[in-house]
Amino acid sequence: MHKKELRKIIMNDLKKLSQSTYNEKSKLIHKQLLQEKAVKNANIIGITLSAFPEVETWTLIETLWNDGKKVVVPKCEPKTRMMTFYEITSFEQLEKVYMQLSEPIPHLTAKITKEQIDCLIVPGLAYDRQGFRLGFGGGYYDRFLSNFKNPTISLAFLMQVVEKIPTDDYDVPIEKIITENEIIKCK
Repeated sequence: MHKKELRKIIMNDLKKLSQSTYNEKSKLIHKQLLQEKAVKNANIIGITLSAFPEVETWTLIETLWNDGKKVVVPKCEPKTRMMTFYEITSFEQLEKVYMQLSEPIPHLTAKITKEQIDCLIVPGLAYDRQGFRLGFGGGYYDRFLSNFKNPTISLAFLMQVVEKIPTDDYDVPIEKIITENEIIKCK
């Protein structure tokens, strides 16, 4: 199956989740993530600001702040397809950008280098048990992960885990996938 077809199928399945099921499963995933050694040991955690139907991250970010973690979120540069992470300490440091995504406002936030991120929560639409992911088609995370050395974890509903993701030479697998039912160690 081609990436485009798989994206469409998974997105259609995810959109069928009721709000209560979505919230319940997201909470179960958060609970497991917060027990992860890589998260407990991290000072700076990279994460995206979710948009339905991705696993919810806004309340997770609040929990990370309450746990004393520094939270950094990406700002995408569409011309270069690169990302830069900025530390946020409040949701008021965000703005809506293209496709209604929330991103940090650079002049209100502190820029963080890739090397400073202790643990990266990597988004995606579908995953296989080898750690390969199907993103949303921009290639931003593939570029960012190409030389990222610290732990990588993805949050996914079990319905997002498929048999095999079509891969390209530049695809970088993530180390763990946390679902509402299990933790999948990929590498």
